[in-house]
Amino acid sequence: MANDPKQNVLVTGGGGFLGSAIVKMLHERGDQVTSFSRGFYPELESMGVKQVQGDLCEYKSVSNACREADVVFHVAAKPGVWGKYSDFYNTNVTGTVNIVNACLEHEVPRLVHTSSPSVVFNGSDMEGVNESVPYPDYFHSHYSKTKAIAEQYVIKSTSDKLKTIILRPHLIWGPKDNHLVPRIISRAKRLVRIGSRDNLVDTVYISNAAHAHILAADKLVEKPGLSGNIYFVSQDEPICVWDMINDILGAAGLDPINKSMPHGLVRLIAAILELVYMTFKIKEEPPLTRFVVDELASSHWFDISAIKNDLGYTPLVSINEGLKELENWLRNN
Repeated sequence: MANDPKQNVLVTGGGGFLGSAIVKMLHERGDQVTSFSRGFYPELESMGVKQVQGDLCEYKSVSNACREADVVFHVAAKPGVWGKYSDFYNTNVTGTVNIVNACLEHEVPRLVHTSSPSVVFNGSDMEGVNESVPYPDYFHSHYSKTKAIAEQYVIKSTSDKLKTIILRPHLIWGPKDNHLVPRIISRAKRLVRIGSRDNLVDTVYISNAAHAHILAADKLVEKPGLSGNIYFVSQDEPICVWDMINDILGAAGLDPINKSMPHGLVRLIAAILELVYMTFKIKEEPPLTRFVVDELASSHWFDISAIKNDLGYTPLVSINEGLKELENWLRNN
């Protein structure tokens, strides 16, 4: 793939945080890249990337976008911890079904599907677990449930005709982040440490997450027997969640968190806020949700031996290097 400049690649969500990073890496190595998104992105236009605008829920648009592709990176999704189940289902499940069916219709040989470790989050500590950990009996968010359903559909559809790899990057961050970093910065004055534990979490810097996706597509050519596999993706460098949050605040020139509250009390406050927002049908996300509280109060880091052994993945950028790049970007934007 890397040596074939005529390779046609489709990236769904190519204008998003992870999608645009994948598009940029592919473009720089000479691949012919098309982005499928609802919006139009001047940055992609400046690179000469073809942009197709459409909705993942509309099969005809998806089918047309996949028509000439040699490999599809399905990155687009509806993230978040609040909202109607139908909205998450439409994008994350129906959109994935449409992508898979379009790949089969047009005989696209490879699909790299972006998922999330949240599909196996059971509300408690997950320390050093690998890809064998099962889905939980109860999903703690619409996002995690619909992404799990999508994962299972991709696995079910894997065959000699469509080779697939599913990646689960955890807490992607870095320059141009439009989700994790802005959430931390916007809540800087209200943030409190939940509990007193130094619970460890995995993160992954944006260029490392993009690198893992491209490795996955390439390895499907070299080692087709890897098809159907799922891999966690991280820095392979678990860090205390509160240290990571403070590092991001520091990169933005903000003070570290200096207050703490018991986990149970914060969770109760989150439950009350959720009840109020649901009762009054407030569409915006509450300042706190139980899902976010539980994530912040628990350890979740993963054994990534599989992706290192099978795909040859190692992080290109360390946490410290990434923080320096993030600081430079925040200062200049």
